[in-house]
Amino acid sequence: MKINYDVIILGAGAGGLMCAAQLVEKTNFKIAVLEGNSRPALKLKASGGGKCNLTNVEVDASHFLGDADLVSHALSVFSKEELLKYFHRGGLRPVIRKERYYFCPQSSDEVISILLGGSQGCDLLLGHKILGVEGTSPFMISTDKGKFTANRVVVATGGGSYKELGASDIGLKIAHEYALKTVPFSPALVGLTLQPKEFWMKELSGISFPARIRVAGKVLDEDLLFAHKGISGPVVLSASLYWHKGEITLNFCPDLEMEKLLSEKKLISSALPLPKRFTKAFLDAIGLDDKACNRLNGDEHDKLKRIQNYSFAPSGTFGLSKAEVCRGGVACSEIDSSTMESHAVKGLYFIGETVDVTGELGGYNFQWAFSSAVVCALAIANKET
Repeated sequence: MKINYDVIILGAGAGGLMCAAQLVEKTNFKIAVLEGNSRPALKLKASGGGKCNLTNVEVDASHFLGDADLVSHALSVFSKEELLKYFHRGGLRPVIRKERYYFCPQSSDEVISILLGGSQGCDLLLGHKILGVEGTSPFMISTDKGKFTANRVVVATGGGSYKELGASDIGLKIAHEYALKTVPFSPALVGLTLQPKEFWMKELSGISFPARIRVAGKVLDEDLLFAHKGISGPVVLSASLYWHKGEITLNFCPDLEMEKLLSEKKLISSALPLPKRFTKAFLDAIGLDDKACNRLNGDEHDKLKRIQNYSFAPSGTFGLSKAEVCRGGVACSEIDSSTMESHAVKGLYFIGETVDVTGELGGYNFQWAFSSAVVCALAIANKET
């Protein structure tokens, strides 16, 4: 089977559906969206505990790992404010959690419904596993259900995390076929495993509290969660984006006034505003007795100060199967920031997680998917078929 389209979008996730919706609104093109799963937007549906963290109160390029110019341009074209207006017009009223995260009030289905409604008029071809792309204008797209041709192809196939939801590296394989530079997918927004010296943290599984992490010049504040495999929680997931190897520094009590603490008559475990089980394990790990704070000597002061400056090197991550997203993708240098089109292959576009741009935890990756999709759709709409 061979069917000719003006545009074929590979992937019916957040980016692919937004691109389709924008093209339907702005053109009369014949459009198809090819998706390997039997249902669209499975990752979007599962995200945020089923309530989809759409975007963040604070959005700029500093929250992303990737080419700052590419990210900044996309955010200028389709900002957080434009994103919220778009979904507001569709009837969605996001709620803010923790004073920073925009979530759906009911479920991710609210977002998916708006995107599917906007893309009505496209051929949404589900259950079509994408095998490859070849040629140029027209491009030949091969699937397990047949072949299709299109004047333009948008690769919105995402990254390699969530394989149970159909994730694959087909986007990188397509880029390789056209000799484009890529960065291999690797886990991001994922928990970190520990060296034996830090195994004491494993015994604290289930304990969570606000903390600060310094990693690769970044300072991140959010909740830390101790897990059986190591450390996790929002602050660790964001830190994992910037960590490759080497040390990170944990501040277990960022709001603590150390000099005030040292004047306390209480035991350390009572004076510290932290779970006692954690405090006792921490004191044991640094070799400090649980004694009255005001009775600590100089060496003991220095040991206790590690509560705000605990540096160590993780051994690795929880792996791709546990990662929220991936680092890596088509190299930013291969892509025109004003169009999301390949410099080398005219008519071939890459958006969302398929590109080597990754955001911190907190709605940034959906914001990037939507923003890059709008940039792409506008560029295609402004060209003749």
